Amino acid sequence: MRKKSLQLHKLACVALTVAMVSCTDLKEQVIDEVLGSNNASPENALAAAYGQMGDATFVDHGNVFALQEYSTDEAFLPTRGSDWGDGGVWRALHEFTWGPDNGRLNEAWNALNAGIIKSLTAISTINNKPDFTNKKLFLAESRAMLAFYTYHTLDLFGQAPYKDPYNPNAVLEVKKADVAIDELIKEVETILPDLANLKEQNTHNGRFTKQAAYAMLADMYLNRAVLKNRYAATFNFLETAVDNQGTDMDKVISYTSKIIDDSRFQLESNYFDNFSIKNNGRPELIFVVSQDVNIGRNSDNDFAYMSMERSQTPSPATRGTNASCITPEYYHTWDGNHDDPRYSRKYQYEDGTWFMNDGSDVSVPATSFVPNISPALLWFHFNRGFQEGQQYGPKKIGTTDFEKTTDGRIKVFQLFCDKYAAQPVIYTPEIHFDNPAQAIFTQAQINQGVRVFKYEYDPGRGNSFSSVDIPLYRLGGIYCMRAEAYFRKSQTDLALGDMNKLRTSRTREALYNSVPGKALTALTEQTLYNEIGFEMYWEMYRRKQMIRFGKFEAACTAKPVSQPFRRIFPIPQSAMDASDAFTQNDKY
Repeated sequence: MRKKSLQLHKLACVALTVAMVSCTDLKEQVIDEVLGSNNASPENALAAAYGQMGDATFVDHGNVFALQEYSTDEAFLPTRGSDWGDGGVWRALHEFTWGPDNGRLNEAWNALNAGIIKSLTAISTINNKPDFTNKKLFLAESRAMLAFYTYHTLDLFGQAPYKDPYNPNAVLEVKKADVAIDELIKEVETILPDLANLKEQNTHNGRFTKQAAYAMLADMYLNRAVLKNRYAATFNFLETAVDNQGTDMDKVISYTSKIIDDSRFQLESNYFDNFSIKNNGRPELIFVVSQDVNIGRNSDNDFAYMSMERSQTPSPATRGTNASCITPEYYHTWDGNHDDPRYSRKYQYEDGTWFMNDGSDVSVPATSFVPNISPALLWFHFNRGFQEGQQYGPKKIGTTDFEKTTDGRIKVFQLFCDKYAAQPVIYTPEIHFDNPAQAIFTQAQINQGVRVFKYEYDPGRGNSFSSVDIPLYRLGGIYCMRAEAYFRKSQTDLALGDMNKLRTSRTREALYNSVPGKALTALTEQTLYNEIGFEMYWEMYRRKQMIRFGKFEAACTAKPVSQPFRRIFPIPQSAMDASDAFTQNDKY
């Protein structure tokens, strides 16, 4: 790490000591040349703040995703035979045995703190350019990104570093969630007039617009009661809002309605289009991490890659990794709803062939190719959504071709585990560990767990890169927020209407006559909880939802009943060692 970074960014010294030491040369170059330069352009400084979202923070399964999903029933990463042991850091997130030395916590903390630093630097850089044409807009976006990274840090860790970007002699402050949540709400409301509407002033959904601000304000108000009183037995969701105009839930309804009533946004009939390679600019997406497979630093294939077995090969040059799955507890919330369009969707090739993945497939046409790859690589399309039971797919010939039939089609085979050839790839809803308290499978058990193929696998540049934009706020989630706010205000009929709007707007594939999802006739708290889980799974939403609904402490698979102090994570030991500004969270 270059010395000038330390001299110019004392906050980076404190909050990111460990992260900066372990940075790649590319990351150090960006930190030095963009963050550490007095001559940095406003465009580059703001781009660095945005770029941090895709630089692992919200796209790598080991960062924010790990903390928001692996700590819930929607996702966990067990040790599978010889794979994914890693000193127990993944299991700890499911077993609730994490401590300040857990590497996953450290990585997420460092990534979010890097976003805070880059946002502060963008604010300072833009503010120091008095003749900059887009100063008002860029400054508002930079402040919004600071609020965004800070909010996620407060949610996960209860504390976040801050340094006044307008004062070159400012000292490090530590924001605490119970007070800072109101400050963040005021900040985002203050900058609203200076933000652009989506698609105006050259904006797109990868930039922070007015509509992204509405979504974030609804999110903050929905979770405000938790952040203000983290360890409470019950939460006061009807507390008076920050501006004394109505309650928190009134604000959620107001801000979500601004988006729902906006003609810029529409619900997708094909739910999985929100998570496909061609999802750039889709009408449901409000704020995303923009990914480009050809720009490796700010993209990641993890959300698709992690669930696939190693023998599942989207192209001859790519494979899965046999890691993440869902718990039986979450799986069974779907009982009676497997015909919901959000549960699964089969792929149809151009000649009309459907990949059924049920043993009836003999072959699929060899007509789909990975784009922008030379020489050409065939593309095998797996189905989307939850995958259970015996899996089928192609077999590779080296890294350049699939086995084919005599008439040139791709053969489809029953698949067996790559690292245990005697074991068929059968994804089982039920999970059995030899030790029920430890999420460890033997090599002969590695097929267990229903897998999530929600995000489309991008085979364009191997296992590590993707052009799938990662939704951070989308219209489906906005309906979920408003429905929950209505329900907490005892306006159950309005909540039911929003949930049914989601259900009936999604349709099944043409194989099933494109029928829409079925409407509910009634809505209880448990039904609402399940429905939000149907809409928002694997979108870094579940942990907050479980805490709000009082579900987070419950036992689940290898997780025991836990205590409320686990609702936030400890400050990583590396940060505690680097500075005395932080106070360790209760009971850590």
